[in-house]
Amino acid sequence: MSNKVTSAGDDMIIESRDQLVSVFDAGAKPRDAWRIGTEHEKFVYRTEDHRAPSYSEPGGIRDLLMAMTRYGWEPILEGGNVIALKGADGNISLEPAGQFELSGAPLENLHQTCAESNRHLKQCRELGAELGLGFLGLGFWPDKTRAELPIMPKGRYDIMLRHMPRVGSLGLDMMLRTCTIQTNLDYGSEADMAQKFRVSLALQPIATALFANSSFTEGKLNGFKSFRSHIWTDTDPARTGILPFVFEDGFGYEHYTDYALDVPMYFVYRDGKYIDAAGLSFRDFLAGKLSVLPGEKPRLGDWKDHLSTAFPEVRMKGYLEMRGADGGRWDRICALPALWVGLLYDQTALDAAWDLVKHWTPEDHDRLRREVPALALGAASPNGGTLKDLAAEVLKISDAGLAARARLNNAGDTEQGFLNPLREIVASGMTTADRLLALYNGSWGGDISRVYETESY
Repeated sequence: MSNKVTSAGDDMIIESRDQLVSVFDAGAKPRDAWRIGTEHEKFVYRTEDHRAPSYSEPGGIRDLLMAMTRYGWEPILEGGNVIALKGADGNISLEPAGQFELSGAPLENLHQTCAESNRHLKQCRELGAELGLGFLGLGFWPDKTRAELPIMPKGRYDIMLRHMPRVGSLGLDMMLRTCTIQTNLDYGSEADMAQKFRVSLALQPIATALFANSSFTEGKLNGFKSFRSHIWTDTDPARTGILPFVFEDGFGYEHYTDYALDVPMYFVYRDGKYIDAAGLSFRDFLAGKLSVLPGEKPRLGDWKDHLSTAFPEVRMKGYLEMRGADGGRWDRICALPALWVGLLYDQTALDAAWDLVKHWTPEDHDRLRREVPALALGAASPNGGTLKDLAAEVLKISDAGLAARARLNNAGDTEQGFLNPLREIVASGMTTADRLLALYNGSWGGDISRVYETESY
């Protein structure tokens, strides 16, 4: 989930729907300006007892944030509390229960992206050694109940925590007990956006399967390879899912604008505080009829905030966010953007990927969304065979796209090597979830605490 970030023009009053559409139109960039943004979350725990630290306890989350300033990070305050950091490598923020997130800077190539992630993880390890903290790379807390987890002092989370139980049974788990890896990518035009949106939305189950890494709940098996992905199916149907309209003829900026207008609101940010608007209509806000701010019309910043409260499998905010993957260790952080950059940033690869999925029906998309959290690569592919077979084809296309980009590091390596962890998964048929399940049922003897030995950064 996003931090509150303001930029020039955010105070502009919105008078028409066209101004809302313009946010997406303004996101289009020439190919040479396309960038890669990578976000990754991890669970923070006390190394002595695996407890999740609170915000304010000595050596807790606040102290971790403040210690990060020695590396040049600058604090961002809310209500007098440090709740985020900004710096050359992007932003560091907190998820509701203290999950620690880097939202990386927009970078030109995957070599830079992986170097950025490694810098961040090195800082985490160094400070963790001083504070007695560790960092766990999974998609779901493997052993914590909701009640055992702290709540971070962020106003938008107070509103969301109250609202979630009204609209789904697993929304609190999404907020408190999940971690993800995401990548944010650009588009060149409305037509380019539409093709990229369709391909990435159709293939999001492939990412979910390849990165499946959340099979444990409160120390026991939960019956899923990606429980994190399943959680989104019962979080809030008004703001989640696969968006069937994206595959309809004529899809473009206006269609996504209309979708976002119909997503119920969470809040409005005014004078440093979050006003509870949960369940209210942005269409009413546009008409000056929002009950919590009667007579007031939205500002551009309100629209940008609202876009950050929709949670489909792919999200548009002037760029496209890939949202299907579980959290994981460092090589997975590099592999996720590699997968999508290879597929989406080379036109030949993008066309080939579209050819794989363009005949899929709404029923195909729906079935994959329902089956993949439990079956991962074992789910049936609409193209015949299993998702393991389809993933092999997708990786070949992505690899060719990365080869065509020909972005080299100082050693002369292309970006293709970042796909190696995914090649190994497809070759073996063993996702991280499968590997951890084998350990849990084998040498661990059902002792979930052993996961801290193998999946910490």
